[in-house]
Amino acid sequence: MKIANRIENLPPYLFVTISKKIAEKRARGEEVISFGIGDPDMPTPSRIIDTLCQAAREPANHRYPESEGLPELRQAIARWYQQRFDVVLDPETEVLPLIGSKEGIGHMAWCMLNPGDVALVPDPAYPVYAISTALADAEPYYIPLTATSGFLPDFEAIPGDVIKRAKLLWLNYPNNPTGAVADIAFFEKAVAFARANDIVICHDGPYTETAYEGYRPPSFLQAHGAKEVGIEFHSLSKSYNMTGWRIGMAVGNAVMIDALKRFKSNMDSGVPQAIQLAAIEALNGPRSEISRHNDIYQRRRDLIVETLLDMGLEVDTPKASLYVWAKVPKGYTSAGLATELLEQVGVVVTPGNGYGVQGEGYVRLSLTISDASLVKGLSKLATWKGMMGRSKSKS
Repeated sequence: MKIANRIENLPPYLFVTISKKIAEKRARGEEVISFGIGDPDMPTPSRIIDTLCQAAREPANHRYPESEGLPELRQAIARWYQQRFDVVLDPETEVLPLIGSKEGIGHMAWCMLNPGDVALVPDPAYPVYAISTALADAEPYYIPLTATSGFLPDFEAIPGDVIKRAKLLWLNYPNNPTGAVADIAFFEKAVAFARANDIVICHDGPYTETAYEGYRPPSFLQAHGAKEVGIEFHSLSKSYNMTGWRIGMAVGNAVMIDALKRFKSNMDSGVPQAIQLAAIEALNGPRSEISRHNDIYQRRRDLIVETLLDMGLEVDTPKASLYVWAKVPKGYTSAGLATELLEQVGVVVTPGNGYGVQGEGYVRLSLTISDASLVKGLSKLATWKGMMGRSKSKS
């Protein structure tokens, strides 16, 4: 049997490989502490769970939902954007609920790219941007993100022949994996670049609510003219600890929203209505839950950064996101350090090269780990520090 080339050539998703290694060690009875996947360890707020339980008992919510989502949810999303960012959205044409933002991100290439077109993809970045581009028979062109530029793309460095073929630009701030942030001035620059070159922008913004010390990340849509050239993906996953519920949204340019809506109507049956009703409860509720969670993440961030600096790793303290991006010690590769930490002390970190060529030389640590596991994991990392001089992998 011969499967399609697009699947034959598809690399395994980064975290599938990591999860397999963890499972193998645990099957041997070994303890593993994971700083790998950014999956909030804290529970969904009880008010949201109560709404879901009540909605699940209503027979009307047992039937097929509509692909475009409940009007009440689209209105709640628009209201949340106006309250949080002062961005005005039309719930009918500029808002689309998603089965998690990953669904929309993965499908957007099919909506906007023809075979042979180019998508401008940051490097390092969330792998789905490039993979979805390739699955749509288009070509990713990687824009380097480096520490010297604050992990922001340099649009002027993109070759002219690439720009002529480019149809879509991916942005993501606060950034995964680097934790970098962008201001409205940068988004204004991106909008001008897109308008001048007939390129649409997809901004992935699920971490705007995960920020520290009073910092309030902006939305891409706050930039003047942003809705004319692009959309923003957002999610309840990180803000309300709802990763397993699979509920997110795309908002912005009406033409792009309509294209994604038409794709969805042919490919899925929408978000279950009980989950939509729980999402409405989440969006309409107080921000105090988010602030409380961020206080916990900030404390974890500070402990991780302190430990990494003590180990001799170079690391900046992130202002937002759920990740710490650390430069590996001299003589190590990303995979080499990640492998050694797993094998020697049972600690999982994500190798930076899994996010692109420019991620080589870094590892990513997630803040979504219980306090007890965090303390144990940091203790293990301190133990590894003592082994550094005796055993160094350069693989």
